[in-house]
Parts: sequence; structure tokens; C-alpha cells
Amino acid sequence: MKSAFWPMLWKEFIQMRRDRFTLGMMIGIPAVQLILFGYAIRVEVRHLPMVVLDQSRSAESRQLVDVLRNTGNFDVVGTVQSRDEIRARIERGEAQAALVVPPDYVERLKRGRGAQAQVIVDAADPLSSTAAINAAALASSVVSLSLEEVGSDRVQPLDVRVRPWYNPDLKSSTFIVPGIIGVLLAMMLILITSMAIVRERERGTLEQLVVTPISKTALVLGKIVPFILVGYVQMTVVLLLGKLLFDIPTRGSILLLYALTMMYIVANLALGLLVSTLTKTQVQAMQLSFFLILPNILLSGFMFPRAAMPAPAQWIGDVLPLTYFLAILRGVLLKGVGFGVLWKETAILTAFAVVLIGLSVTRFRKTVG
Repeated sequence: MKSAFWPMLWKEFIQMRRDRFTLGMMIGIPAVQLILFGYAIRVEVRHLPMVVLDQSRSAESRQLVDVLRNTGNFDVVGTVQSRDEIRARIERGEAQAALVVPPDYVERLKRGRGAQAQVIVDAADPLSSTAAINAAALASSVVSLSLEEVGSDRVQPLDVRVRPWYNPDLKSSTFIVPGIIGVLLAMMLILITSMAIVRERERGTLEQLVVTPISKTALVLGKIVPFILVGYVQMTVVLLLGKLLFDIPTRGSILLLYALTMMYIVANLALGLLVSTLTKTQVQAMQLSFFLILPNILLSGFMFPRAAMPAPAQWIGDVLPLTYFLAILRGVLLKGVGFGVLWKETAILTAFAVVLIGLSVTRFRKTVG
């Protein structure tokens, strides 16, 4: 028994050394992920894009804008002329916050009548609201202190109030649960389809499929289409449970959400098939799939705000389909926006789907040709 153990152990090490692709993924993937995610993931939200509605147009209101900017929590990206424009800019994702300074700001400030300003924040992400609240408190203190230094006897002449939109209770479930739809779809669809061609190859049936009187494009699409229905079933289950258990709002059109989800599902299925054409065994396919899934969870904005990430991590997030699908999910469910706002994300997902299907078909031809 003992004498047979060591030769068997040695054989497994030799086998592992010969399979350099699997060995490289086993060693390289954890190292790459540790460096990438350890560097990229931040929970401190900084530099939220903010627009300004300055109805006072005074030196004092400009001072307040500068104070908020200097906190580092906001980056002023423009000015607006009305609250309707604020809503439009936030819904389009061009801003995550807005400062509103009323017309009587200076008068109330100088007379000590309790001047107020308002910071509106997109609270679909509760962490953004926390950053806005902290910045508003700091701005109130700084402006009040500056007034005391010039001789004002008012202790707290300024009150900067934060008004959270879309998630006024700052519930984390309102932010997380819609995103779970996208994450689950990515995990399930990429994993299942990544092993589709590899499984056929290991069973010895791939050659039989190739010689059938259908094109390789039709064969690839045949691998994808059945799982589209599976994806929609999974999405429906999460939506229903989210509504029943967590009271997730559905302010927009569910039919629109289902229609826009099609390209996201196809993109993930095509990505899984591309992985399948790049690997030779199911173990390799599973390892590479997990390597692709983790960035979706950590760098897309599902759990951690992308605004808090360094620029290279945001660039990686820009090439993840989930990043754009999260904007669609939260836009439709939490904000009630329509296709006129979400057309850009839809176009990007469509481009992802087309490119990934094309790459899958090309790789499939090279693999089996």
C-alpha cells in the first residue's frame, strides 16, 4: 500500500507539470486577483460628480460650492437652471449629486435667520448618501466658522441638508437586490456555456456536431438560445422574491426591463462560449470562468461604488457587460427611467453581444477546423 502511494503521487505531479495551462491558472489567477482587487476595492466614496443650481449667484454661494468641492467628496461637473434639469442629469448618470442654493441664501445668512442649502444625492447607492451627509456637515461647520471669524455672533447660521432620492431610507437591500439579478445571470450563464464545447470535445461528440449539415454559426447559436429562457426564469424568480421579501420598488416598466435584458443575456452566453473555445478541459473552463466572474462582482459597481475606485479599475469596469446592465436595472426599478435615458447602455450591451458572438464563431472555427 505504502509502496504504491509514492509512485502515484509522483505521477500526479508529473501530470500537473505537463498541463501548464491549468497549472498557470492555478498559480497566476489568485495572484492577479489579489493585486487587482486589493488595489481597486475602496468603500470610501470620493469625487461624486455634482451639478450646482445657484439661485443666489453671490460670493457667499460660490464660497459654499468651493467648500463642498474642497471636501474631496464632490467634483463640480456643471451648473443647471432648474430642479427638472437636476433630475434629468442624475437619471442620465451625468451627476450623482446636486447642490441647491436658494435665492434668499445671502439675506438669511447675514441676518442670522437660519440660512439653508440643499444637497440632493442619488441614494440608490447608500454609500454615496453617507459621503454626501458627511460633506454637508463639514461644509456647514466650515462656513459657520468663517462667519464667526468675521465677527458674526451666530453659532450655526448655515444648515446644509441632504435629500436622498430613490432610496430615502438608505436601505442597502434596495441597492444590492436589483444587482443580484445581473450577478446571478452572469455566474450561471458564463459557467454553463463555458463548458458546452469542452464537454462535447471530452465526450468525443464534437466532431459529430461539426459534420452535421448546419453552419458553425447556427451551431453556436443553438448552444446559446435554450439558456436565454433559463436566464429569464432566473430573473423572474429574483424579481418576485425581491418584491416579496425586501419590498424592492418597481417604478419603471417591467416589460422594458425584460426587453433590455435580452442583450445582456446573449452577451454573457457568448462570453461563456468564447471561454469554451479557449480551453481544453472542463476544469480549465471553470477556472477561467471564475476569473471572469469575480471582476463582474467587484468592479462593476454591484457591491462597491465605482466612483471610489482608482482609474485603472474603472477602466476594467468599463469593459464588463454587468456595469451597463446594473445601470439599466437600477434605472428602471429604482428611478423609473425609460429607454430614452438607457439607450446608450443598451447600445453598448448590443455591441458586446455582437462582438462576443463573432469571436466565439471565429474561435470555434479555428478550434475544430
